[in-house]
Amino acid sequence: MIDAPLIATEQLKQETIAVLFGGDSAERDVSLNSGAAVVKGLESLGYRVLAIDTQGFSLTDLHALKVDRVFIALHGRGGEDGCLQGALEYMKLPYTGSGVLGSALSMDKVRSKQLFKASGVPTAAFHVLNREDYQQADLSAILVHLGGKVMVKPAKEGSSIGMSIASDAEQLQQAVDLALKFDQQVLIEQWLSGAEYTVSILGEQALPAIRMETPNEFYDYQAKYQSQTTLYHCPCGLNEQQESQLQSLALQAFQSTGAKGWGRVDVMQDELGNWQVLEVNTVPGMTESSLVPKAAKQAGFSFAELTQRILQLSAV
Repeated sequence: MIDAPLIATEQLKQETIAVLFGGDSAERDVSLNSGAAVVKGLESLGYRVLAIDTQGFSLTDLHALKVDRVFIALHGRGGEDGCLQGALEYMKLPYTGSGVLGSALSMDKVRSKQLFKASGVPTAAFHVLNREDYQQADLSAILVHLGGKVMVKPAKEGSSIGMSIASDAEQLQQAVDLALKFDQQVLIEQWLSGAEYTVSILGEQALPAIRMETPNEFYDYQAKYQSQTTLYHCPCGLNEQQESQLQSLALQAFQSTGAKGWGRVDVMQDELGNWQVLEVNTVPGMTESSLVPKAAKQAGFSFAELTQRILQLSAV
């Protein structure tokens, strides 16, 4: 596979790079940490960087600040869903990561699942509930159809926000009620009992896979950002053939949503050991301890080199 073209570092170091982070989404706290780490990484390599928390910031000021290029470190709504990408394209400002369509489709878990199915990417069985038809839904029948235990997710949130498990109709109602606090549409997904992996994508390259291990019932917000007991295995423990299959599947899923540049694909195994793709993340966490930097380190990239490579892959 041909690697995506890289912009020369000599050109990029003549530019003013705005790192956008923070914002107003439910993932603001994570984004603040990502943005600070990206700024530090780029500055350590001699880039001219403006650190901008977009909460209360007008994008039109980017022109006044003479910004040449944008590094997007905004997670969740407004930064990862195509809205910011569309605004930057209208302003003719190149930016890192996926374009408008790839960002929007990847952020929407329901549309992503539909694309996976259409593209032949294995993904767990699911049911979609909209707020307006929720009261008429037969939750017991949905539960039986999906095997008796499910994961409930808001359609357009990240970092496991608003997610919960249900194994009876009362729990399912509570889980849907929680998810509807974050979105108008809810994804109810068949429970997967196997190991969870993530594969980072850099250009056309799938980086070494990471296996996550947590004593929690699932890899939730607490396990991701607060727990001291979550373990990250990289190398992930798969043999060479298995990891190659997982990487190929991750690239297929990434490309199926139109994602590009960089990102991360989350995958689980079912009880039979079959791969099931969960989702595509187009602006994953970027702290020094986040998953993409862990995989990049295994592939030979320092954190600063990773931020530079993402910048080199940005839209021209």
